[in-house]
This record gives sequence, C-alpha cells and structure tokens, in this order.
Amino acid sequence: MTVQAWTFVLVGLSFALYIGVAILARARSTGEFYVASSQVPAVLNGMATAADWMSAASFISMAGLISFMGRDGAVYLMGWTGGYVLLALLLAPYLRKFGKFTVPDFVGDRYASQTARMVAIVCAIFVSFTYVVGQMRGVGIVFSQFLGVGIVQGVLIGMGIVFFYAVLGGMKGITYTQVAQYCVLIFAYMVPAIYISIMITGHAIPQLGFGGNVDGGNGAALLQTLDELSEKLGFGAYTERRLGKLDMFAITLALMVGTAGLPHVIVRFYTVKKVAAARSSAGWALLFIALLYTTAPAVAVFARTNLLQAVDDQPYASVPSWFKSWESTGLIQFDDKNGDGKIRYVGDATENELTIDRDIMVLANPEIANLPNWVVGLVAAGGLAAALSTAAGLLLVISTSIAHDLFKRGLKPNISERGELITARCAAAVAVIVAGYFGINPPGYVAEVVAFAFGLAAASFFPAILLGIFSKRVNKYGAVTGMVVGILFTAIYIVYFRFIEPGKNSREHWLFGISPKGIGTVGMVLNFVIALTISRFTPPPPEPIQRLIEEIRIPRGAGEGHEVDA
Repeated sequence: MTVQAWTFVLVGLSFALYIGVAILARARSTGEFYVASSQVPAVLNGMATAADWMSAASFISMAGLISFMGRDGAVYLMGWTGGYVLLALLLAPYLRKFGKFTVPDFVGDRYASQTARMVAIVCAIFVSFTYVVGQMRGVGIVFSQFLGVGIVQGVLIGMGIVFFYAVLGGMKGITYTQVAQYCVLIFAYMVPAIYISIMITGHAIPQLGFGGNVDGGNGAALLQTLDELSEKLGFGAYTERRLGKLDMFAITLALMVGTAGLPHVIVRFYTVKKVAAARSSAGWALLFIALLYTTAPAVAVFARTNLLQAVDDQPYASVPSWFKSWESTGLIQFDDKNGDGKIRYVGDATENELTIDRDIMVLANPEIANLPNWVVGLVAAGGLAAALSTAAGLLLVISTSIAHDLFKRGLKPNISERGELITARCAAAVAVIVAGYFGINPPGYVAEVVAFAFGLAAASFFPAILLGIFSKRVNKYGAVTGMVVGILFTAIYIVYFRFIEPGKNSREHWLFGISPKGIGTVGMVLNFVIALTISRFTPPPPEPIQRLIEEIRIPRGAGEGHEVDA
C-alpha cells in the first residue's frame, strides 16, 4: 500500500480506539470529569502522565530542534526531564495530600484569597492556551503531509477528535485514552529509530547507535562523521556549543521549573487514590518518559546525517519523492539562487538555497531513510497521538479552571453539579475553537511555542506552589504580587522580542544575554523575591492556614480536601 493508504488505516484505527475508550470511560459526575474520582491505578496513571507530558513538542519537534541545534539542543532534554523529577519529588505528593482538583484550588485555599485564586486562574488559562497552540500546529503538520489535506483542515479534524473525547469523557475519559495514546506514540517513535540505527550503525538499540560507528559499525564514529559533514557545509560542528553559558542555564532552568509548574501535569497526581500512589505513578511515568527521551538524541543525529547526505549538491530535477511531497506543504522551500539546478544547502544564509522547517525532521526521517510505507504511516499516527493527548489535558485544565475555580469557587458558588458539568463542557468547547485558531496561525515552531509556555509557568505558578508548601510565612499579598509581576514581565519580554521588535531578537539586545526562551528564569526570580519581601512586611497567614501547611507536609495518607474561606 502507499504511504497515504497506510496512514489512513493506522490513523483511522487509532482514532477509533481513542473514541471507543472515551465512550466507555465517559464522565458522569464532576469528580469523574475533574480527577477521574481519584481511582486510577498508579501504573496506568504513570502511562497517562507520560502521554500527557510528552506532547507534539517531544514527539515531533524536540529531535528536530536537536538536529538543527546540535549540542545546544541538550537544554530541552535536561530541562524537561529534570523538571519532571523536580515535580515528582518536590511537589506532587504534597499537592496530592492537599486533595484538591486544580492548581488554582490550591493557590486560593493555601493563601486564603479569592484574588490569589483569580490570578491563578488567569495564569492557568494563559499558560495552557500558549501550550496548546503547539499541539494544534503539530496536528496540522501531520494531517497536511500524510493525509493529503491542508493544515487548516487538519487542525479542524484534530479539534473535532479532541472535542469529542475531552468534552465527553473529562479526566476519566482522557486518562484511559492517554494510556492508549502512549502505547501508540512510543511504538511509533521506537520502531523507525531501531530501523535506522540498524541501517546506519548496526546497533538495534538507538542509544548505542548514537555513540557507534557508521556503515554497520565498520566506519568512523557517527558523531565525528556528522561533525565533518556539518563543517564542510558551513554549519559548524554538530557537537560544538554556541549558546552562551548564562542563556543555556536560564533556558534549562526555565524548562525545568516550568515543567514543575504546568497545571495539566500537576492535576494528573490528583487522579490516584493516595499519596503513595502519587509517588509510585511518578516513578512509572519517569520510566515511560525515559524511553522516548533517551532515544531523541539518536533520532536527531540519524535524521540530520541522512538529510545532509540526501540533499547536499543534489540536482533538483532528481530529488526523491519525499522532498517534493514535503515541498508541497511549504515546510521545505527551494530557491535556486545561482540557477544551476542543484540544491545548495549551506550555513551561509546568502548562499543557502534550501529552507527546512525543523518540525518535519522526525516525521520525514523514515521517508528520507527509505523505510517501509507502514513505518511512515505509523509515525504519523504517533505524532497525532502525542499532540492530541497533551491537547486534551490542556483543554481540561482550561475548562476546570473556568467551571470549578471561576464559577463554583467564585462567581456562582451555588451552582449545581449538573450545571458545573455543563459549564465545564461548554468551556472546553470554546477552548477547542480558540486553540484551533492559534494552531492555524502559530507564532513559531512547536517546541519553541511550548518553551514559552514553560517559561510562563516557571514565572507564575512554581514560586507560588513551592512557597505555599514549604513556607508558613508567605501570605496572599506576596503570592499575588509575585505571580502578577512574574508572568507580566515574562510575557511582555517574549512578546516584545518575538512580535514587536523581532529584528532585535539577538544576544546583544537581550537582558543579560538571556533569550525569550530562558527569560522565565528571571521572571521566576522576580516572583520569589517579591513574594518573600512583601510577605515579610505584611501580616502572616491566619493560624488555620499555617496548621494546614504543616498537615500537607505530613508524609502519610491522602488526606481530605480543605475549604478555607477567603
């Protein structure tokens, strides 16, 4: 069968699986809609957490970024994996002990403030929308290439699927759907990686192939070969560091603490029965995540090596079918500047004739390596699974922030459970439409957009959550001011350099040489300093709040949810 036929079959079967699971696990109460009634087994929750966390940025874009950035791309690996460890060990058990539905719930009750709750709601929605944009772009890319539809139509189809199982099933449906999606995405990621590793280095394990030799193990070291090829074309050595040390540190830290502050990941730890299960599911999730993340550097090297060998100085008239196919989507562009009919792909921008969207590297990798058509279709299904699983989790955060935190705990406290459930589903529907619009008109690469979301989470949620757990002195005045200043500073910095003055988006104009992707670290520091300083000069939290903090830190039992009047 053709690539398109295989893609239709595999994507169709995977979609049927997701919808079937959503129907069987549909939510019938707010408890099931928000946290699956806290009855999800630890292993399954770990698998669902991995799928929720490994978005289109992880599956589609991360290896592509590393393939273009080389050694500097390690910031994404270190930041995202380190952040998950930080979340699992430092925050998740205590938040589960608190026993609430959402992050704004924790912030509002911990700081005994409706203002703090409202600020947290705004931050949750803002961060989640920024993140979901990247997922919708990933959906559009996969559909436009493999199913023969435009990016707009692809995003619309993805919106329909997410709307169906997110709105129908809530957290219960999403959780069990994400278990299925993890199985699809990890299989789709590993199969081509193993195939190509055997072809290039002779190793069946991609992680060993990454450090092995080319030509089935008989040639030079793979990384050395790629370094030489990259330098020959003027891109510089693949293993050379180009990011400034401070910027690298800032980006890594922003991604790390941003992971720990992402509301759609944190809420997953409310779906298990008790604190011990939260810890256990975190460990399982880390194992499931490691399968992909330890493979990504190898995939990046394989893809970059194959690409440079495939396009360098090749006659345009005889390029393979995959090149023409991707060119038709606009994600590969060729401009024959010297009119010789050959592709000149070099590091010098004035001479370079080829523009490649880095988001295609993982998706195009099987075609470049000439793998069987069914593998190409499998990768398409895996990319969609990664994008849709995270999109569903983010949309649930948005809907619960509006229905539970804004209405139930704020504007309309007497709303019935049925009314709250309807509100949550309507909010999810509106969120799907807004996310789809930005997926059609994205502000950057998938992983780049996601990095901005992590920076915003780092600057807003992380300090409020960490101080809320470990400091009895920090009060609502400090927490609210810190969150507002942190997220405003970070958002303004990103918007200024990305949209207002993109011509100044370079190291000489950045604050302390820190790029927009790393500025969340500075926003986080501002948040911490302001929260601690203002809390020092204002009244301490009430005595019940201080007792509550001590109880949260007791490492036994899941505890009950606490209601604290603002």
